[in-house]
Amino acid sequence: MKRFLLLSFLLIVGVMHAQDSTTGSIAGKLSDREMSGEPLPFANVLIKGTTKGTTSDYDGLYILDKLEPGTYTVVFSFVGYETLEVPDVVVTAGKVTEVNTDLGSSAAALDEVVITTVSRRDSQVALLIEQKNSVEIKESIGAQELAKLGVSDAATATTKISGVSSSEASGDIFVRGLGDRYLYTTMNGLPIPSDDVERKNIDLGLFPTRVIQNISISKTYAAQNSSDQASGSVDITSRELRGKSELDLGLQIGANTNAIGQFGDFKVSPNQDDVHFGFYDQLIHTQYSLNNQDWDPKDAALPMNRKYALTAGKRFGDFEVLFTASNSTAFEYNEGVFKYYRANILEDQFSDATNFTKTDNNTALLDLGYDFNDNNRIKVTTLFINKVTDQVFEAGRNGMGEVEDEDDFDPTLNQFIRDQNIKQTRLWVNQLHGSHDMWEGKNELEWAVGYNIVDADEPNRIRNEINFKPGDIQLAQTGQYQQRKSIQEIDDTELNALIKDQYNFIKEDNEEGKVFNLTLGGNYRNKERTFFSRFYGAEEVNYNTVKPTSLDNLTDVFTTENFNNDLLNFNERSADRYNAVLESGSGFASVNYGNDIWNLNVGARYQRDQIDVAFDVNNYSPNAPKFVQKIYDNIYPSINLKFSPNEDSNIRLAASKTITLPEFKEIAPFEYVSPTAQVTKGNPDLEASNNYNLDLKYEFFPSSGELLSLTGFYKKIKDPINKAQQRGAAGIFSYFNAGEEANIYGLELEARMDVIENENEAGLDMAVSTNITRMWHKQDLRDVFDNGVYNYTFKYGGKNEIGLQGASDWILNSSINVSTETENPFRASLVGAYASDKIFALGNPETTNLDLIDTDYNDEIMEKGFVTLDLIMSKQLGENWEFEFKGQNLLNPEIERYQAIKPMSGDLPETNQTVRSYTRGSILTLGVSYTF
Repeated sequence: MKRFLLLSFLLIVGVMHAQDSTTGSIAGKLSDREMSGEPLPFANVLIKGTTKGTTSDYDGLYILDKLEPGTYTVVFSFVGYETLEVPDVVVTAGKVTEVNTDLGSSAAALDEVVITTVSRRDSQVALLIEQKNSVEIKESIGAQELAKLGVSDAATATTKISGVSSSEASGDIFVRGLGDRYLYTTMNGLPIPSDDVERKNIDLGLFPTRVIQNISISKTYAAQNSSDQASGSVDITSRELRGKSELDLGLQIGANTNAIGQFGDFKVSPNQDDVHFGFYDQLIHTQYSLNNQDWDPKDAALPMNRKYALTAGKRFGDFEVLFTASNSTAFEYNEGVFKYYRANILEDQFSDATNFTKTDNNTALLDLGYDFNDNNRIKVTTLFINKVTDQVFEAGRNGMGEVEDEDDFDPTLNQFIRDQNIKQTRLWVNQLHGSHDMWEGKNELEWAVGYNIVDADEPNRIRNEINFKPGDIQLAQTGQYQQRKSIQEIDDTELNALIKDQYNFIKEDNEEGKVFNLTLGGNYRNKERTFFSRFYGAEEVNYNTVKPTSLDNLTDVFTTENFNNDLLNFNERSADRYNAVLESGSGFASVNYGNDIWNLNVGARYQRDQIDVAFDVNNYSPNAPKFVQKIYDNIYPSINLKFSPNEDSNIRLAASKTITLPEFKEIAPFEYVSPTAQVTKGNPDLEASNNYNLDLKYEFFPSSGELLSLTGFYKKIKDPINKAQQRGAAGIFSYFNAGEEANIYGLELEARMDVIENENEAGLDMAVSTNITRMWHKQDLRDVFDNGVYNYTFKYGGKNEIGLQGASDWILNSSINVSTETENPFRASLVGAYASDKIFALGNPETTNLDLIDTDYNDEIMEKGFVTLDLIMSKQLGENWEFEFKGQNLLNPEIERYQAIKPMSGDLPETNQTVRSYTRGSILTLGVSYTF
């Protein structure tokens, strides 16, 4: 009932204030023809027939903002130069019309004027204008630049922003060294749920760039954003119609160099029989599949990457519609080392840990916009994503695999593991947005409601553990579920809403550039999750009576006949379940006051978060409580100060307090088993972290498309959350408040420079972009007391403090972009990235005895740094055709995790041992698109 009332209230507010004004802008850059294309400062730019005008700044950059939609004539003039009138400049609501030209002593031809209309958050120029004028420290990357960089998804896009890196080991995005749990992800300002039980945030790789208009990362906190963040928030702005109409078809084909090397031998699970057009539809329930479905993998028909895409849209008067959809299939293969050490002793090892992965992704976006009048816009966005990932993991086929539990029975036998899994994620995001200008721009109201559904399932995971030697193949002995099929279901539903009202006491379009406004608003979020998991196993009644003929013919032993003849038992483990609810309500207020020189924004947010998790899982104490409730309600202040000593530079200061909430999967003690049998388990005792943030940034804009900036930042995290191996538990990782406090210091340097600016007959442009981040980070390791009595410690190996999980000391992203702005332009980008070593998981003592923690322990697992390099080239032929080549991960570096191991003999030094390694392969792609 409360959801219905909230939704009704927001809709009523939208109708009552149906006086929305969505305006557009004209922006661009003026050049001096008499000075070989140098920027032309202090030129006059005027809307003919009006008093609306401006002058270009020192870099030739100008903007005419808050223009009503319509057609205008723009007049450019400068003392001593010919005046240029550009007619028929169309301004579209919510978009930027870029008009770039030059002036000289003789009149310019109109066909030399470059006019493009793009979304406000689409072009690099528009985004730099937004960044330059923003009070917050925010960085964005738009669709135009993403296309130049050949970026294929949102996850890759974020790594092109300074201080952002990704982890090959965990798959997380790290901002300033802080990973998944410290981030907050939204789409069009509304939160979107995770698709994965192992993560708080949704996999950004699910968002192809064709559904993205802009991605922004706010590295500092402002009161209008959720306080559940420490490193910042990621907002994906979805695509809107560009211009009056669009119709585009695209085709890409390519290959992963590792996968193509397995041509004819690329494995997929038997679940592929139930995959049609990228959708999985299970025909036999997992419970009945032990003897009614194959256990052996199949060969993929053609392990070649391919993608088909369609975009269509049109404007009908005040109504516009855009639809874009794509279907893609990708293959990946890797092979390498896996080892597991416990208390410095090697327990499990495989030198041929092999992964075959096939991914089908279907994406569709529908965007509808309607302008009721000059002061109202309503927008509806629906995004549907269906991702099916089929994975076949094998290890030990070479006859050199060792698993300690099995090896103890018969040392002459080797171990073989095969884990086949299919994951299907169906995500449906629905949003309704409204924006309204009232009282001649004095009051600006925005509101939105969203309803999201996520089904993230592993409907039929197949696992076999085998002992073998030449001529002798046996089913593994330990446990009832070494040969099993399992099911896992996650159903998320979420209702969220926001309302924000800004009253402008003084608007910035006055001569002094003064601005004074008050913003009030609130957010609501109710996220519910239902989780279910169950194992179905086949176990020999008497050991070694069922004999597979080969590792690739296990199906023949799991037959109805063997079950009926009591050679095999059917086992069914009790289900693991948890139900979880996050209810978050907040109200915020901020005051913004300033002028052309300085701007101060002070705000505060009251946010109440309640987390309820009820669980019934295996391997958990029957006497312990099976329900957790955590309530956090606080006021979270923020201050953002901007000082502009001149038009080309800003000095920014930001300070805030935020919180990091524990995620459902970090609390519920369900054991998720990886293909290598390592387990991740939640901790009901986990508590939230409190974060204190401070940033100081200097930025300089040499020209309209250039930027130089230096940022210093500091973060203090109370009770930081870490992933670490459980004490005394083989292969089980969990989440702990392992330290009292973490401190992070860092410097970010960013440069975007135009090396060559279209000053030659070939129309050649060259731009270089680089960002470098250096961080220093440390957290203490705590002793835990119970009623004043020592209980246990997180200290180990003589270490009282350690770095922060996921934080690299160095992060580097760089690109070189070359283009020929001719009739049929050619573009090329070379993009590189590097992140130094980082902690994948903290170490732990194997004992609570303080006298033994320096000898009986597991050291931290590190992820080794590596370099990536991508090359993207495109060529336009005529008005309709465009061809593209992408070479991604060209260096194909080895991805490696390592651990320091102390030999049993105390006289020998520690050595770093590789515990996981592989290469992902280079991805080579050819693409063609046709625009009607």
